[in-house]
Amino acid sequence: MAANSLVSGWQNVKLGDIIELKYGKSLPAKDRDNMEFPVYGSNGVVGEHSQPLVKTQGLIIGRKGSYGEVTLSEQPFFPIDTTYYVDELYGQPISYWYYLLKFLPLTQLNRSTAIPGLNREDAYFLEIQLPSLAEQKIIADKLDNLLAQVKSIKARLERIIEILKQFRQSVLAAAVSGKLTEEWRVAKGITIETWKYEAAKNVCEKVQSGSTPRENPFDQDGTVPFLKVYNIVDQKIDFDYKPQFITSETHSKGSCARSVAFPNDVLMNIVGPPLGKVAILTNQFPEWNLNQAITLFRVKKELLDHKYLYYVLCEGALVRNVMPETKGSVGQVNISLSQCREAILPVPSIEEQREVVLYIDKLLSNADVIDKYIQSALDRVNNLTQAILAKAFRGELTAEWREANPELISGENSAEALLERIKAERELAKLATKRGRGKA
Repeated sequence: MAANSLVSGWQNVKLGDIIELKYGKSLPAKDRDNMEFPVYGSNGVVGEHSQPLVKTQGLIIGRKGSYGEVTLSEQPFFPIDTTYYVDELYGQPISYWYYLLKFLPLTQLNRSTAIPGLNREDAYFLEIQLPSLAEQKIIADKLDNLLAQVKSIKARLERIIEILKQFRQSVLAAAVSGKLTEEWRVAKGITIETWKYEAAKNVCEKVQSGSTPRENPFDQDGTVPFLKVYNIVDQKIDFDYKPQFITSETHSKGSCARSVAFPNDVLMNIVGPPLGKVAILTNQFPEWNLNQAITLFRVKKELLDHKYLYYVLCEGALVRNVMPETKGSVGQVNISLSQCREAILPVPSIEEQREVVLYIDKLLSNADVIDKYIQSALDRVNNLTQAILAKAFRGELTAEWREANPELISGENSAEALLERIKAERELAKLATKRGRGKA
């Protein structure tokens, strides 16, 4: 969109030559009456009010917070003081300018050192190319059609991801109820009555929460990873959230000594939200340490397979069963250590537990493969929106239309004529404003 790549028949202008970003007005939540017209903040609708500030359709651009985000209101609306708004486009199609503002790098124009914000003078200085009015309408129609298709494809992909989540959960539910290995038991000549239901403390060698030492042990060159709840992501230890490390001396003494963890220990987050995130410790380190928001379960190997226990905890019944009893500070809930120890676990034979693990591994592995393909497709679809907008504002979507309709992009229909008309109307509007102030 720079001057050296001017589309035939388009005009190089600054954004500020065409539109005015007007300031929204304060309307605290307590003063909104929740009636009729949408109230917009920087990132969309934040409420309703019976009296709109803007009595037409318009565009809302985030000024503070989610600065540079663009929303279109097709009805009168009230933009609050964290926003700018555009309510006058001089006959140009609003959807065209919605798409153009979404495409422009408004979210990259922050120069604030405190609260992120968009300075409208920076936005005004952006170079754009102005097509004729007729071509704007054609571009807007094409984008409406193309982006609706992209939105539909994205919704389908996201639905598949949701279905996969439900599938994973149904696999775990079938596993802990015995349905997953029902045919296996029939072949073995055994029944579900062979399953036992035991408190975790009876089938685990240790059920123990972690502990954080009172002194700060993290300013030393430690070698033992010290895990916190944010290190458990997607039911595994995630090293993108780098754990802190403590020294082996700190690790083996005082309160930390009771929360020493080893490979194959199963961990669960007992403070939330969210509660119940689970992980199995790997042999990446010979020993680990945990803070007080995590409980470790160390199985009695003759009674419980550690990976089977991991899947049982992933299924979430423990959390659901104790949820009515959870307590904590405002906005926080937690599961107590005693609740973890007393939690009732389904315990089939070790042989069947391992069969359950094989079934789950296979089914979830297949789901993970599909998920990977869907996520890749979703990434491409997300990139497709920007690619389509780029083609639109390089004039590529309407190249054939321009060749077929030269009379709609020349003379009084040209972008040059449109620009002159907009400038004239803006000047008249300024004069009218000045006269109005003079009379006041």
